[in-house]
Amino acid sequence: MTLYPVFTLALSAILAVILLSAAMHKLRAPQRFRRQLDDYALLPPGSLRVVARIVPALEIALAILLLIPALRVVGALGTALLLGGYAGAMAINLWRGRSDIDCGCSGPGMERPLSAALLWRNGLLVLMALLAALPAHQHPLGGFDLFLILACSLVGLMIYTSVEGLLANRPRLNALQGK
Repeated sequence: MTLYPVFTLALSAILAVILLSAAMHKLRAPQRFRRQLDDYALLPPGSLRVVARIVPALEIALAILLLIPALRVVGALGTALLLGGYAGAMAINLWRGRSDIDCGCSGPGMERPLSAALLWRNGLLVLMALLAALPAHQHPLGGFDLFLILACSLVGLMIYTSVEGLLANRPRLNALQGK
């Protein structure tokens, strides 16, 4: 199965922006990210400092790989593994009954407890990464194709940001409604 190159390139761009954003909030508040890793209770305490440095570097590296046509497949598969790992960590903690911890998905001031919705979101992102890894038709890109890539990427990111905002504000809405 091969995809239209506009589709794979737009997916790659969307995922690259999401990964870069995730890395930036981890790099801006490294102590906070280390605490979030510790809250998940999946790593030995002695490894938290190293993992807290490796994860944002990995996110940046994967974002770059996604944007290099010859390395897009490697970047997309690595992204699928990383996001699947994040979903696995969330699922383990939800299974343990620990939905009160911050998912670590957003920057400071945007704390969000673990939820099934976040698992669905990550599942969709993994699917997007796997689609971006599929081969694309060999076809020269013209000006309109570049416009489509930009437009699809921007629309995809607006949808992602809107859903993230809804998920982040859900607990507040439930509190206001007395749920």
